[in-house]
Amino acid sequence: MTDSLVVSPTRSTQTYPIVETFHSLQGEGAWMGVSAFFIRLAGCDVHCPWCDTKESWPTQGHPQQSITELTQIAQEANPAMVVITGGEPLMHNLFPLTAELKQAGLRVHLETSGAHPVTGNWDWVTFSPKRYKSPHKSIYERVDELKVVVAEADDLEWAKTEADQVPLTAIKYLQPEWNTPHSQQLVFEYVLRHPDWRVSLQTHKLMGVR
Repeated sequence: MTDSLVVSPTRSTQTYPIVETFHSLQGEGAWMGVSAFFIRLAGCDVHCPWCDTKESWPTQGHPQQSITELTQIAQEANPAMVVITGGEPLMHNLFPLTAELKQAGLRVHLETSGAHPVTGNWDWVTFSPKRYKSPHKSIYERVDELKVVVAEADDLEWAKTEADQVPLTAIKYLQPEWNTPHSQQLVFEYVLRHPDWRVSLQTHKLMGVR
């Protein structure tokens, strides 16, 4: 981690609409349990009916924060990684933000539905495709981790279709939809029959933390 941050005058003044920033543990997937600083950007046009952050859908009504400010508070948290999430973060051009974070010596992860063209320089990409808005083709070659939320049995077919398009090195997860109890059994039985998949649980919810 660097002690000081050298910023471009142009980039440093650019702002993004921010729903929240917070320091916690990554609750899901391959990096579960790791110290993470989350930057939740406003704006989403995917609109999953079971979304637990619907307040992030509109871009209006959220404070704007500069790249300089976001980088400084991320540095102060001293996390193992910074996670850019949403909403749907790829609604924004993320090259300026990721450039500054990485210049500051921070590891940068993306959580996205892939519904828009990929921007930004990433150390890890978690791709969580949604049936409500088709992913952009630019996402598939970038995927380190595929995470499909399962509410109904036909979501498993969607998961297979998406898995066929990501790199063979991508880790594949199925995550039961939190408010759909029978989805847990669907995922459990599917993973038993398909050992190339893993189960992802929202452990932050189980722990009662953000």
